[in-house]
Amino acid sequence: MTADDPTSRQAEALATLRAALRDGGVEHEEPSEGTVVVTLPGERKLKTTVSLVVGAHSLSVNAFVARRPDENHEAVYRWMLERNTRLYVVAFALDHLGDIYLSGRVPLHAVTAEEVDRLLGSVLEASDSSFNTLLELGFSTAIRKEWQWRLSRGEPTYNLAAFPHLAPGAAGDPGGAGDPGATSHPS
Repeated sequence: MTADDPTSRQAEALATLRAALRDGGVEHEEPSEGTVVVTLPGERKLKTTVSLVVGAHSLSVNAFVARRPDENHEAVYRWMLERNTRLYVVAFALDHLGDIYLSGRVPLHAVTAEEVDRLLGSVLEASDSSFNTLLELGFSTAIRKEWQWRLSRGEPTYNLAAFPHLAPGAAGDPGGAGDPGATSHPS
């Protein structure tokens, strides 16, 4: 096995990836050889699951962001394409079902502890900072219905706090009555 051998490059990249995650205190699992799954904690999107696969020539990264939008597809896709121009290593993509992912590749020779940190940071920032925008663009009708349902039953609304403008009676609400300020918070 030489340094130019693909198997050697893969083994070295996998060892570097494992060490970077261990040294960074990042919990991970390896469901199969060469595949590492990491769960990153966020603020808006509470967790982002990232799959890292060491292939023959590159480290691929895929992270689920949101399911297929219910509505307003053109605006969602346009927003993602415009956002892609500002992302590092990853880009928004769709799977065959229309679910939204972040996807990218890094050549094996570029896999270092610093690059793994940058890569995971880029995934977390893109997933977390885009989450509420994607939800609002692609699921506003469902969010409005959720507001109505929770308020009508006296259910807590703290998980809808990012969308007070979609509550019944809020400015811009197409109809309905209610007090968007009447939210319940966990004690």
